[in-house]
Amino acid sequence: MKTLFSLLFFPMFSLVCAPSFAQDEVFVKEYLERLENSKKYLHLVAEMMPEAHFGFKPTPESLSFAEQLMHIGWAMDWHSQSLMGGRKARDWETDTELKVDQKNKAEMIETLDETFDTTIAFIKNFDQSRLDETLDYFGLTRTKRQILLLLTDHITHHRSQMLVYMRLKGIKPPRYVLYQ
Repeated sequence: MKTLFSLLFFPMFSLVCAPSFAQDEVFVKEYLERLENSKKYLHLVAEMMPEAHFGFKPTPESLSFAEQLMHIGWAMDWHSQSLMGGRKARDWETDTELKVDQKNKAEMIETLDETFDTTIAFIKNFDQSRLDETLDYFGLTRTKRQILLLLTDHITHHRSQMLVYMRLKGIKPPRYVLYQ
């Protein structure tokens, strides 16, 4: 009876689950391509803004250009390493690694590139079968797949503000890069 069950159950289980695993694999592959392109584009945006304008903010309550840049790094770290990976979150008040602090333009760009690389490596090694796991996201139940999508939205949101800052300073931003 056990043999008959095994002969029937495992092939049926494979037929049901294999498409889901394949979809997750495609999702992660496409997501990583998008994140790599986003890294290149944001790097270019940061490089094009003169360091003298990194402190620019259009209104007193706005983040500066530099703060927008480092905030993206902070959010990548928090979404991947802490929220999805379970690492204790950095203390916003005391941790300066992903803040502007005393960093110059080159140091901020290097820090951001390293944070992208760490996030990309984390996602490459993430157990794809865990993408459907849910967690609390500011009072909302979200899957880890949704968290990845929220992260790319967040990067785009802050990079877009940086592009406007460039325009306000009379700098033509780099041409839009598709699929990032």
